[in-house]
Amino acid sequence: MWAGLSRVNTGISGLELGAIRVRDVETSAALSMPERIKAILVGSSGNLVEWYDFYVYAAFSLYFAKAFFPEGDQTAQLLNTAAIFAVGFLMRPIGAWFFGRMADRNGRRVALTTSVLLMCFGSALIAVTPVYETIGIAAPAILLVARMIQGLSLGGEYGTSATYLSEMATADRRGFYSSFQYVTLIGGQLIAMLVLVGLQNFFLTPAALEAWGWRIPFAIGAFLSVIAYVMRRDLYETEAFKQAKRHEGSLSALLAHPREIAIVVGLTLGGTIAFYTYTTYMQKFLVNTSGFSKATATLVSASALFVYMLLQPVVGAISDVVGRRPVLIAFGVLGVLCTVPLLTALQAARDPIEAFVLIVTGLAIVSCYTAINAVVKAELFPTSVRALGVGLPYALTVAIFGGTAEYVALWLKQADRETDFYWYVTGCIAVSLVVYATMRDTRGAIE
Repeated sequence: MWAGLSRVNTGISGLELGAIRVRDVETSAALSMPERIKAILVGSSGNLVEWYDFYVYAAFSLYFAKAFFPEGDQTAQLLNTAAIFAVGFLMRPIGAWFFGRMADRNGRRVALTTSVLLMCFGSALIAVTPVYETIGIAAPAILLVARMIQGLSLGGEYGTSATYLSEMATADRRGFYSSFQYVTLIGGQLIAMLVLVGLQNFFLTPAALEAWGWRIPFAIGAFLSVIAYVMRRDLYETEAFKQAKRHEGSLSALLAHPREIAIVVGLTLGGTIAFYTYTTYMQKFLVNTSGFSKATATLVSASALFVYMLLQPVVGAISDVVGRRPVLIAFGVLGVLCTVPLLTALQAARDPIEAFVLIVTGLAIVSCYTAINAVVKAELFPTSVRALGVGLPYALTVAIFGGTAEYVALWLKQADRETDFYWYVTGCIAVSLVVYATMRDTRGAIE
């Protein structure tokens, strides 16, 4: 697989770099505001497709769990799918290193186009994989490989897209424009949920969804990835990369910034746990704990995600005025105080509107992290190692804490200690609050 990746890297890099040289006169510094906004939107659109592909797995796992893991009760089956979901996260640090190195050495655009092409392959593989009854243990094994490929791709997407948006944005609106990374990230999740809602309510019966309908969204994702690849081929390279005196992109160069690495790990810890609790895990929580039907849980989760998506630019714009640090501190304080009460209330909720309000409240708090965390990380590092610096320590933290959040929650539920998970989330946010309170404000750091 690594040999194949090397060939992809070399082949596409040569073509992409040639195209970049042809357009050297059209640098990002010379772009008009409409052109700059178009570049940000095109860069973000690929991010949306990648996250849609990745989160279709979480949205549809309630339906395909039996196809790959036919034995056991619903919680046991979900544990198996959650374990493979977590493995996808374990590949993200490798992807962050591979594509971060590519982005810092060969350009942001090259890494962005290559990562979305790899995601296409992973989604297509899941769409065509036979079920357990047909090929036995090979079915979950292929599913595992596909998720590893998707995790590799997504690991490179985060750091590179965060770097691209931060460098392409103007200094006075960097928080606002960079927030569109999470607008599209959440949008990818939302579209995955909406596809599920549409299939549930208008096109397929529950039996058809469990039998074969779950393949449809993965096929859609593979197709959208091809479209995103074509769009990204025409992205402008950022002026910051073109003007950098050094293009290092190596681990040794990154390790020359130990304080910044530690800050990325610390500020990510609580945010990533809270994010995955209120997004990917929440649909299962509403079904498995609160007792809602699958269709109702999906509708509530999708509605909350839509509101959450709209909050990102608002919070990003606020950070351009007041600074990044006060916004992060707001997340830390509110997260520590409100997580246990919110999740406890959700556990007892039986009315969909009540559940919606509680989830939106939690997501509004998390917005103070998600809307600006990417730009804060980008503002911590110099151009020569920015993509690698943003992506790798973040991916390691997410792999350990974010990717395992759902598994830990389900494991504690199975052990009849579900409320311990609420305190686990609170404790992680408290650790991050210490980092927010002691770090410098990064606003305006990128020139």
